[in-house]
Amino acid sequence: MNRTLHWFVAESPRPRRVATWAGAPWLAVATVCLGAFLGQFDASVVTLALPALRDDFGASPEWVSLAYLLTLAAFVAPIGKWSDRRGRKLVYLYGFVVFTGASVACALSRDLDVLIAFRVVQALGAAMLQANSVALVAAAVPRDRVRAALGVQATAQALGLALGPTVGGLLVEAFGWQWVFLVNVPVGVVALVAGHFLLPRTRERGSGPVDGIAVVLLATATTALLLVLSGANPLLLVLALPAGAGYVWREPLVRRVKGGLFGATCGYLVLFGPLVLVPFTSDRGPLATGLLLTALPVGFALGAALPWRVPRGGAALSTVACGVLAWHVHPIALVALGLGLGLFIPANNAAVLGALPRGDAGSGGGLVNLARALGTALGVAVPLFVHAHWGPRVAFGTLAVIVLMIICTPIGDKLPRLRPRVPPRQ
Repeated sequence: MNRTLHWFVAESPRPRRVATWAGAPWLAVATVCLGAFLGQFDASVVTLALPALRDDFGASPEWVSLAYLLTLAAFVAPIGKWSDRRGRKLVYLYGFVVFTGASVACALSRDLDVLIAFRVVQALGAAMLQANSVALVAAAVPRDRVRAALGVQATAQALGLALGPTVGGLLVEAFGWQWVFLVNVPVGVVALVAGHFLLPRTRERGSGPVDGIAVVLLATATTALLLVLSGANPLLLVLALPAGAGYVWREPLVRRVKGGLFGATCGYLVLFGPLVLVPFTSDRGPLATGLLLTALPVGFALGAALPWRVPRGGAALSTVACGVLAWHVHPIALVALGLGLGLFIPANNAAVLGALPRGDAGSGGGLVNLARALGTALGVAVPLFVHAHWGPRVAFGTLAVIVLMIICTPIGDKLPRLRPRVPPRQ
């Protein structure tokens, strides 16, 4: 193969000086954190641009966000499985190329349909990043440090989520909506260069091919479900439920880690629920409400960074915090909720990876991020539905019940005790 062509289609090794340095695993984790930060930052920063997009284009911009979410949910798991065969580092780096290029194209768009089309491309790049981030972290560090490394990655996600609204508002007000996309460019370029030199190559390759029928079933199920959650005809559930069941039947890895995926979906649902509920229950102004909400990702970042292995204790703390929020929205309760979820979610995600062969780490990472995407969508739809019909106390109480389900069901009780089914690390 031509050496130039080989550079584009094969994973490059790290420089020997980097690979043999004792701190090399954490350099790789730091590189993955750039992608984790960028993904959550983009998801939250774009929402601040929607009013400006509506004024600029004279049309409803809801598909700017919806097209991104639908594409990400449909492709993150299949891309993870494909990455297990092609190379996770290679796909991850090309994810930065696609995401950064699409961000520039979004900023230069002068037509709403063109902008939506490039948001789909941007979502494909995000899927390439998210499908491999968890797997790259797991491959870079020793097994006994995977939970801690995933906690660092989750901290980067929380930081992106926390900074997004504030930075987005400042950018739109000072420079225009185009800058919520252009701000991705310097981070993407730095991450691409860092990833080339600091990320390890894929050692274990997945053996199973990507199932085309499973991809179609997953895309059908997630698209129909997310459209229903966005206000479309509820009859689409008739399409979503059998398609989802068919996908689970076609994908044996889903059945192996169904408990962990259930826990991840519930965890992210409860994490995002207060972000939409608190503005409806707070009598503060927009700025004060935004500052109040930062308590949640701050608590999450703290919990994710702690070395404690108490996922069930974290879920219990989150249940209590939701109960307190049902009576009074207080920053300490939001910090406690974030702290509990920070203790639970990284440990749960590490358990999912530990239950899969190392060669299927990309598939596992894709499934975890699929659960995150669905949990995020449900975290917006479910609390708002309950709030509209029964009020904020019942809505927060519902979040408490959802966390309690993780603790009380046999599946949730076994999650922290899952044992790795992988060959010895080489």
